[in-house]
Amino acid sequence: MAFSYKPLWKLMIEREIKKGELREFLSGATVAKMGKDEFVAMDVLDKICTHLNCRIEDIIEHIPDNK
Repeated sequence: MAFSYKPLWKLMIEREIKKGELREFLSGATVAKMGKDEFVAMDVLDKICTHLNCRIEDIIEHIPDNK
């Protein structure tokens, strides 16, 4: 099971938001993990949704395994 944060990066581009804005309320390590599509905790996703006033599906997508 894998997740992608491509929807977040797309949303940020559309809204002209820089990654530095994420670093104002998230750690740099967390933003780096998201850049590599690594796991982050649900409370982090909640903070992003709250800050950007968006839904969870606006920032993350599930990529199913091809088994």
